[in-house]
Amino acid sequence: MAQRGFRKTIGPSALDTAVQTRDRDILSMVEQAVHFREVRLAFQPIVHAQFQNRTAFYEGLIRVVDPTGRIIPAGQFISQIEERETGRLLDCLALEHGLRTLAQNPGIRLAINLSARSIGYPKWRKVLERGLSRNDTVAERLILEITEASAMLVPELVVQAMRDLQRLGISFALDDFGAGYTALRYLKQFQFDILKIDGQFIRGIATDPDNQVLTRAIVAIAQQFDMFTVAEFVESLSDARVLADLGVDCLQGYYFGAPSIEPPWREVVRRAATG
Repeated sequence: MAQRGFRKTIGPSALDTAVQTRDRDILSMVEQAVHFREVRLAFQPIVHAQFQNRTAFYEGLIRVVDPTGRIIPAGQFISQIEERETGRLLDCLALEHGLRTLAQNPGIRLAINLSARSIGYPKWRKVLERGLSRNDTVAERLILEITEASAMLVPELVVQAMRDLQRLGISFALDDFGAGYTALRYLKQFQFDILKIDGQFIRGIATDPDNQVLTRAIVAIAQQFDMFTVAEFVESLSDARVLADLGVDCLQGYYFGAPSIEPPWREVVRRAATG
């Protein structure tokens, strides 16, 4: 009995130590990647719901390269860095890569993820101003994505920043809508251009009447506030068809393409050239 009690006492402590060690390793890896600018964007297409062979825009998802050369997606480290300056610096690098991509590819629109914490970060602002000054077509093709949870951390700051940047032609997307608890009064004040419906409502929606009702309601809210809608995590043709019938404007997910370090629009251009 005493032995079992002893194991119960040391069990959580050992687990906590392992978790802390893992988090320190992840943080160190990301800090090193940021320091040496070993980051990439992986591009995923967002297509028109009614014309699913047409790409509306792309999302550039940040990746870091670890010392072995592996490409690490943000989901594996974002929680460890989002409250640190490393998170702000990573947002700067993501924006820098995004602006460069837009300048080099005048035929595309691109969404870049952004933490609300970075909006007032001086280095991030300098990266934005520098990128916009170099190419006067970039602003109107740039979309900044802020998650619902992040936007609600500093809603007043987000509202003011959005108004200032929207005057320059930049669009804003509210990411993961439905995953958090956005107050509807803020939804009105924010004036996002695009609302992205969280994947928990989308996966398997073709056979889920409850999620169909919820998604229809979200679409109605978006239409009331003049926002385009994007359904995330679309993984089947049947789901894509139902979402189009529900009035969703655009679709994103593995059914249409996984995030790729190789820009997918290059393949489109190659096919057109050889077709």
